Amino acid sequence: MLPVISVEALAALIGQPELVIFDATMLMPTPQGKVAYQPSEMIPGAKYFNFDTEICDKSASLPHMMPPADQFQAQVRELGVNQDSHIVVYDTLGLFSAARAWWMFRAMGHKKVQVLDGGLPAWKAAGSPTTDDMVTTLDSGNFVAKPQVGIFCDAAVVLEALNQEEVCVLDARGRERFLGQAAEPRPGMRSGHMPGAKNLPFASLLNADGTLKPIEQLRPLFEPQAGDAEKFIFSCGSGVTACILALVAELLGHHSLTVYDGSWSEWGSRQDLPVTQDEP
Repeated sequence: MLPVISVEALAALIGQPELVIFDATMLMPTPQGKVAYQPSEMIPGAKYFNFDTEICDKSASLPHMMPPADQFQAQVRELGVNQDSHIVVYDTLGLFSAARAWWMFRAMGHKKVQVLDGGLPAWKAAGSPTTDDMVTTLDSGNFVAKPQVGIFCDAAVVLEALNQEEVCVLDARGRERFLGQAAEPRPGMRSGHMPGAKNLPFASLLNADGTLKPIEQLRPLFEPQAGDAEKFIFSCGSGVTACILALVAELLGHHSLTVYDGSWSEWGSRQDLPVTQDEP
């Protein structure tokens, strides 16, 4: 199954009992603090997948870290997810946070999960219906988590990988942040990037309408950064847009894909980890 689904393909699936649609929108923090997301317009039948403050490791000091398998299993069962569910995730920006939810399900062994290309804006642009009535009454599902090794990694794995030629560490942040020319949005973080990491801003992979660029345009953007790498570790600000790089890498046929869960929220705040502002 391809990791991305079109608006037309999703519309054809509406009404099928196995279909589960999630709005996985995440709001970025502002100087005034975090604002809770309150969906006002949704794809009919969609449920809110809150990986930012609910389906996350609440004991972690870092934002929206992947929760333990038993917690994830219990929470998605409450959302009505079954073993045979066909899950489609989207967000309200086009493609920003939906890929994180996709990657979380993949980390828990669920392969029948896709990201809606272009998200809610593409759905609306196609004239498809929306609702302000979020689904809240749910039958419990029978989803069983099967954690997959290597889908997420920690700082120690990244540090070791920086010295391995067969591993490409790819950062999804904008180039100014990558080079330390722009301040980090979260306080207390150093600016720059990991020595040896390469930069592929996630926004460069998207069209103006928030859909993914076609594969013939994605390949010349991704492959020069990938080089001859056999394994990939993707990072970003807090482990969200790194999942867009994983999405594109899978579309292009790459394997051995890992997301650094703590990303720059961890790396930039730890004084024991190396940081550079040099051109890669």
